[in-house]
Amino acid sequence: MKKLIVFDLDGTLAESKAAIDKEMALLFSGLLEVAQVAIISGGDWPQFEKQVIAHLPKGSKLPHLSILPTCGTKFYQYKASQWKKIYSEDFTPGEKEKITASLNQAVEKSGFKAEKTWGDTVEDRDSQITFSALGQKAPLEPKKAWDPDFKKRKKIKVILDKLIPEFAVNLGGATSIDVTKPGIDKAYGMYKLRDMLKISIKEMLFMGDALFDGGNDYPARTTGADCIQVRDPQETKRVIEAVIACLKPVG
Repeated sequence: MKKLIVFDLDGTLAESKAAIDKEMALLFSGLLEVAQVAIISGGDWPQFEKQVIAHLPKGSKLPHLSILPTCGTKFYQYKASQWKKIYSEDFTPGEKEKITASLNQAVEKSGFKAEKTWGDTVEDRDSQITFSALGQKAPLEPKKAWDPDFKKRKKIKVILDKLIPEFAVNLGGATSIDVTKPGIDKAYGMYKLRDMLKISIKEMLFMGDALFDGGNDYPARTTGADCIQVRDPQETKRVIEAVIACLKPVG
């Protein structure tokens, strides 16, 4: 019996940077009725609020939900009728400056700097610095078309790995590159859930759209947790329905 259902966000619960739709909101709320649930993503807290929390039906069992922004270097829980940050493992100002400069240098050197962008391309998420090739506010279609096979970002990563070997560089979302402290990935988030919630890895189920080798969800698989690869949010809905049917009390 699984006690904790863990989700990736973009590409799994919602399209990149988009809100969950009404059907997903109802299903997700129903899942909170029968299990503890968590979301791990490279995004920061405001992204979770905008994409998920703001759209859940009134009365949803939010105390059953744990939110792990920036792959678990931050942890939020709903306590005393409000969301509270339990911890945040932030970079120092000097680390942020070096990472940002290195990202800009790597993109320039790669030759893949986009001609048109929507908003800032480098975002300081305190415990993670994220490069978004087309900008933080880019429309979905251009994002999907920019690097569908990850080849552009893989080349940028090769350069970046040499510039900042003391940090971890991971590919995420549709156009993003995330820089964190070493060892920060979805596996890190899973182990944080284990320690914070006192639930064993074997009692967890993880769902993501990039569980393939090299995908940003793949580290979750390395923990030994049972994982389900989903194609998109529509497929996630069908899996959630099945999970609810299995966990829902009889009678």
